[in-house]
Amino acid sequence: MSRALSLDDLTLAGIALMCGLVAGFLLRLLLRWLGRHASRTRWGGDDMIVDALRTVVPWAAITAGAASAAAVLPLTRTVQHQVNQGLKVLLIFVVTVTAARVIAGLVRAVTNSRSGVAGSATIFVNITRIVVLAIGFLVMLQTLGISIAPLLTALGVGGLAVALALQDTLANLFAGIHILASKTVQPGDYIRLSSGEEGYVEDINWRQTTVRALSNNLVVIPNGQLAKTNMTNFMRPEQQLTILVQVGVGYDSDLEHVERVTMEVVAEVMTDITGAVPEHEPAIRFHTFGDSRIGFTVILGVGEFSDQFRIKHEFVKRLHRRYREEGIRIPAPTRTVALHQGALTIPQQRAGSGEPGEVSSARLD
Repeated sequence: MSRALSLDDLTLAGIALMCGLVAGFLLRLLLRWLGRHASRTRWGGDDMIVDALRTVVPWAAITAGAASAAAVLPLTRTVQHQVNQGLKVLLIFVVTVTAARVIAGLVRAVTNSRSGVAGSATIFVNITRIVVLAIGFLVMLQTLGISIAPLLTALGVGGLAVALALQDTLANLFAGIHILASKTVQPGDYIRLSSGEEGYVEDINWRQTTVRALSNNLVVIPNGQLAKTNMTNFMRPEQQLTILVQVGVGYDSDLEHVERVTMEVVAEVMTDITGAVPEHEPAIRFHTFGDSRIGFTVILGVGEFSDQFRIKHEFVKRLHRRYREEGIRIPAPTRTVALHQGALTIPQQRAGSGEPGEVSSARLD
């Protein structure tokens, strides 16, 4: 210390530190009150701002009180500098963590507000958080007097070695960014891969894409594999689908009557069943003279991929019941086999012949 420590020094330092603590507590109460009012507004940005201030401002007040207390005490210049540096690092750490949370929340809010991008797509949020924390770490090193230029040079050289060692990981990372940026696949889409996996996309993170199958099981697909495979997205360019139901009636049926009855059943199903699209114009197209029936296709509209199973189920039940009521026959496949009585010729070797290749035939009636 530069001089002897007195009771007045301790009293003043205690008062300064206590003022910082009380100010931090009161500011936190004030910001909590502001947060309740901000939650009533439609704009979500004020909630994020108040949440950030609720963390930073009280800590700033406490740090200021600690700095004032250290200034009152008779500390040497070296100790005073170290205390100030430590308080600066503490404040930078609090600001960095808060900024990472707020900016990540803004990125998540932007992805939620944009059409086709879900908040569960954590890859952008995680990258943003890592970048902000890295910048804050470099600022703390610079505040402590540590030169970051050699560190950046070493990171650049070491980054090449890391990139070579983590080729698959980096490939999955950039493939995930490309998938989300191109909007070919977004969380919530129903996809089917050429390898057979299909389901709803739950999340796309830095390494893998998680798909929830209709059986409620999770299928984990590396982003690199997803980017290279052939894929069908059943929700793009639009979510509504057209499904085809194959039907057949007997040759003795009145096709005009069949078409009219089928359209009535279609209209009933489109109105009553959840997931159907009533405004979609259904169609019936006769196309095949089969072995035992005349085949035709019924074209229905559904809201999304998983709705088709319920709609097909109800349509087949109601159509079968209505056909029975109307006397429209749905024939089972039949095949006629005709047996004709005839002669069977069996080759026989000619008796007494010296040629080995000569044969004679006998007729059996």
